[in-house]
Amino acid sequence: MAEISLEPLDLAALLCSRVCHDVISPVGAIVNGLEVLEDEKDADMRAFALELIKKSARTASARLQFCRLAFGAAGSAGAAIDTGDAENVARGLFADDRTRLDWNAPRILLAKNKVKLVLNMCLIAAAAIPRGGVISVTIADEGAILSVDARGVNARVAAHVPGLLAGEPEGGVDAHGIQAYYTGLVARDSGLDLTLESAPDHVSLSARAPAAAVAEDAG
Repeated sequence: MAEISLEPLDLAALLCSRVCHDVISPVGAIVNGLEVLEDEKDADMRAFALELIKKSARTASARLQFCRLAFGAAGSAGAAIDTGDAENVARGLFADDRTRLDWNAPRILLAKNKVKLVLNMCLIAAAAIPRGGVISVTIADEGAILSVDARGVNARVAAHVPGLLAGEPEGGVDAHGIQAYYTGLVARDSGLDLTLESAPDHVSLSARAPAAAVAEDAG
């Protein structure tokens, strides 16, 4: 199947739809909480509404900060991003009662698109373990090797994801598939070969410079 190419306006529109989808739920919860505070006199209900607002505001902030690095022009004045910043936004988004994030990477300045790639690989990994588990991130050889593993009960990716990553989706790209398609675009723009492997309760994504892949196979 031939690789497809979206028009720039279509790509921008679909990515915006994806970001709005991620943020609208906590923002809607904030609005609901404020409405309860306006109308409710019961102290317990007001306390519940206030806690809902606080939690939803933290969630919305974490998602926006993540999207800013994963999809936006964060740090546009330079060509590199601190991997420590990437770790911070990833922990803000993924670290919860069900999911643990193991970040195995030195704190270095890494090419902007490679940072975006790591974060987008994390999104695919998180989607593969909706019941929770462990997401492990590794950055090696100064960014020549990027890997993200997801381990959890019934870990798996949707059937259409491999085609989207390869830029060869069946039936085109919609707002549900744009993130995986974008991940493949960023990998190719970074000069990295992106692979996806699945095993029982384990999904692994790896992005490697061709030379790094050859050297590892030879070793």
